[in-house]
Amino acid sequence: MSTFFDALERRDPAVREQALLAALPGQVAQAQRASPAMAELLAGVDAHAISSRAALAQLPVLRKQELLERQKARRADDPFGGYSAIGWRGVAGGRGAGRVFQSPGPIYEPEGLGTDYWRMARAIYAAGFRAGDLAHCSFSYHLTPAGAMMESGAHAIGCTTFAGGVGNTELQLQAIADLRPQGYIGTPSFLKILVDKAAETGTPIASLRKAMVGGEAFPPSLRDWLQERGIAAYQSYATADAGLIAYETTARQGLVLDEAVILEIVRPGTRDPVPDGEVGEVVVTVLNPDYPLIRFGTGDLSAVLAGPCPSGRSNTRIKGWLGRADQTAKVRGMFVHPSQVAEIVRRHPEVQRARLVVSGEMANDHMTLKVEVNGAYDKLSQAIAGTIRDITKLRGEVELLMPGALPNDGKVIEDARSYS
Repeated sequence: MSTFFDALERRDPAVREQALLAALPGQVAQAQRASPAMAELLAGVDAHAISSRAALAQLPVLRKQELLERQKARRADDPFGGYSAIGWRGVAGGRGAGRVFQSPGPIYEPEGLGTDYWRMARAIYAAGFRAGDLAHCSFSYHLTPAGAMMESGAHAIGCTTFAGGVGNTELQLQAIADLRPQGYIGTPSFLKILVDKAAETGTPIASLRKAMVGGEAFPPSLRDWLQERGIAAYQSYATADAGLIAYETTARQGLVLDEAVILEIVRPGTRDPVPDGEVGEVVVTVLNPDYPLIRFGTGDLSAVLAGPCPSGRSNTRIKGWLGRADQTAKVRGMFVHPSQVAEIVRRHPEVQRARLVVSGEMANDHMTLKVEVNGAYDKLSQAIAGTIRDITKLRGEVELLMPGALPNDGKVIEDARSYS
């Protein structure tokens, strides 16, 4: 059987990039035409001119909090807040949606009518699932889209699925013992619960030999623990807004991007892409005309890995989930946002990177802006301290550092206070 889901996975990277950028102007035009909210965000933009990464980087980033706020404001006439191009009678064009889901917030997401709408088949195939397998799916089938996302992907491969959903450990174990599925799809933590409970009760689950996991962190220690018990588990990275973003392969060296995703890693709180290898926020533009979110900020941190995947897939790789990008802190009663730190850096071209460290104890906290500069600059510290006051309305000290001194972890604001 083929190692690859399709020929797209082995394309020359230059051919893939050309195809993605060729499709980008049409996606921007679709967003302006079919999504009132995106049309407002992209007002005045010439869609045909957005044909390069440099041009894309000039557009605003849409972050989940903004999407939620607009949905709440427009809920009476459009629960999608004007972002969706599909809906049902009276909503977002009046047709085209097969399902609608609710994620925490609440945020409402549409699902279109196409096969494998969320593009999960590629990740499930990379985890070893093949036509004829029975996949035991323990993602939620209620409210949120996870269960439907995974099931549609498994069906696109030709798998049969068992809709286990969440909880009911004993009943799910009985189903595994009776039906003898070849693989598991769900969160890694629930898979561990099932394996532990099976060992405790003597329930036979030896048929499980593979798993595709997601929805939470998947540490190497748990991966190895499962492998020792005969289950090869691989992770995927997807969101309810974007569908599949990236997936793990047998090489286990980062996650490979999905073929329909244009990825950027940007400095948190900004729209500015960072150099490859630097940690920043995952921003994606997915070629989906039904839900045309341009430069959607996931709020997750990651970084691009150098070189191709040893599995033979030629697409860009990322390190996987490295934390959350929203690092807003409340200091002396005032909120300080990553975007404010970015504005401070913008006003001082000598600064290459910066990190605001909040220390001390609650109600007696202290701000220090650590900045990387290449060389000594007379009175730069005082100037930056003045900018801190102007932008945040708070006083803060400035510490000048050599380039490369700050950790490459994507943090713009570090809350180092004691809460005890």
